[in-house]
Amino acid sequence: MRAVVLETHGEPLAVRDVPVPDPDPDGVVVDVEACGICRSDWHAWKGHGDWVDDVPPEGQILGHEPAGTIVEVGERVETLREGDRVAVPFSLGDGTCPRCRNGHGNVCENGIGLGFEPAGQGAFADRVAVPHADYNLTTLPDGLSATATAALGCRYMTAYHGLAHRADLTPGDWVAVHGCGGVGLSAVQIAGALGARVIAVDIREAALEKAVELGAHATVDGEGDVSKAIRERTDGGADVSIDALGIAETCRNSVDCLASLGQHLQMGLTTGAERGEVPLPTDSMVGREVDFLGSRGMPPTRYDELLDFVASGAIDPAELVTRTVPLDEVPSRIAAMDEFDAVGIEVCELRP
Repeated sequence: MRAVVLETHGEPLAVRDVPVPDPDPDGVVVDVEACGICRSDWHAWKGHGDWVDDVPPEGQILGHEPAGTIVEVGERVETLREGDRVAVPFSLGDGTCPRCRNGHGNVCENGIGLGFEPAGQGAFADRVAVPHADYNLTTLPDGLSATATAALGCRYMTAYHGLAHRADLTPGDWVAVHGCGGVGLSAVQIAGALGARVIAVDIREAALEKAVELGAHATVDGEGDVSKAIRERTDGGADVSIDALGIAETCRNSVDCLASLGQHLQMGLTTGAERGEVPLPTDSMVGREVDFLGSRGMPPTRYDELLDFVASGAIDPAELVTRTVPLDEVPSRIAAMDEFDAVGIEVCELRP
């Protein structure tokens, strides 16, 4: 089968033939119909993450936002069968550790990062093997396309998990979103659907226009005094603020723009400039009793909740898809992320 392979960090990705995977006894093999193209793929390609021992090895198949159809089933799988259309989360739990048993499989003690480590070869490929399938996979409702499901990927589910499960968000709250790439725009749409008033921050006019299209109540130019502008617009500061980019400036702005008792949500991963470390105004955070929260993917056991929200019509991940490409174009689209100019979510369609 054909797959996108990381041969050397920072050098052009290769599309080449690789062996077809077999299912583990408790796993399945999925025929990939679509897979989102994410900035986390760019981080992996660049070799970022050595500061947390999270660099994919050379030879890794990338791709972690797939949807498709099960074509092979391991002998110990109980709830799935060939022909089932499924969503595949990137944070794969084993279903047995204390975190998984308590509904936190996205931070499983023995978890596998799909597309980021040898045990989880990725989904920019004709087929992908998924371990612990009964725990990790969710069947798709009728009418939800593979492309829309791929858009749910790590960005949409991270934004949903952060706003619905991590933050104490209530209708009418002000939510500031710093960085309107894939995860930022996902947060804009989801926050609005949850009843929040949203302020979108970016330096790109096209990204801010897309945010308004998705429901943002106001926008702020990221090249100005962001925190001041948000405090003035919200009459005191945001209730929840999200750093959806992962650079020091957006993280600091996100914390600074909060009202007292506000909550900062970190969704963006840092680059080689920050190496996982961002200085923050600790005394000010203490004085305002500000919370700093992280959001990584979503527990597989809560995927039904997200799919039900989509099926209800409250949110539509397809609205974020701005480009679809074939497998051969994935390397160039990941490389293009050097420029930080893509708007919305791009998806690789393997079975259009």
